[in-house]
Amino acid sequence: MGKGCITVTKYFLFLFNLLFFIFGALIMGFGLWVLFDKDSFIAVLQESSDTVKVASYILIGVGSLSMAMGFFGCIGAIYEIRCLLGLYFTCLLLILIAQVTAGVLIYFQRDLLKHEMSSIIKRMITNYSGQNKTTEHAWDFIQRTMNCCGWTGPGNWSENILIKNSTQNLYSCSCRNDSLPGSEVKQFGLCESLSAQPPVYATGCITSVEKWLLDNCGIILGICVGVAVLELLGMILSMCLCKSVVQEDYTKVPKY
Repeated sequence: MGKGCITVTKYFLFLFNLLFFIFGALIMGFGLWVLFDKDSFIAVLQESSDTVKVASYILIGVGSLSMAMGFFGCIGAIYEIRCLLGLYFTCLLLILIAQVTAGVLIYFQRDLLKHEMSSIIKRMITNYSGQNKTTEHAWDFIQRTMNCCGWTGPGNWSENILIKNSTQNLYSCSCRNDSLPGSEVKQFGLCESLSAQPPVYATGCITSVEKWLLDNCGIILGICVGVAVLELLGMILSMCLCKSVVQEDYTKVPKY
């Protein structure tokens, strides 16, 4: 490989690793958001299941590893350190294999994941008390913003302990359909219906969630494919540069 090609490869690999470092920071940030977020659908799942917490720790770990790999990849590319380039290639290969494996497992276990999610939401609805709890307010926010009621439908709220044991005709306030006549609109808690038919949305939130996933499926798939292509490109560039470096020269490493 000519000197000019080596220089171009080196700086392309440097730019790639800079992007990889930034992507790692974004992944770690997303993992931290999942772990500490208190106002979204994630918060509902997180407090009811350890699976989401484990997933957030995995995201933080992968993001941190990606940032470290991006840093060492930049050093290895600029100063042409073969051991760092080889280590970078190996780690990138392992991450790519792990991503493909995770994707395959999620695809084949999608029915199990859907069932677990349904169980978590229905259990939360059953024990809903209307008090100032993070998961309850997060679920109220979802019902208000997605214009839905319950998980599969408004009938899920009939299993709520307080509603079942009350002599009043209660319903979830966040299910309130503003276009229907009824009592004053409230943000959370349980409200009393003035008629036999509560003024709530007729569709369940599972429909809204699935619609959102379908609408954004192309974006999600595009991001996954883009990341995989970048990883393959990084592996190719690192191997080309590693083969072109004849001898390791550790005197190029800056001293601090």
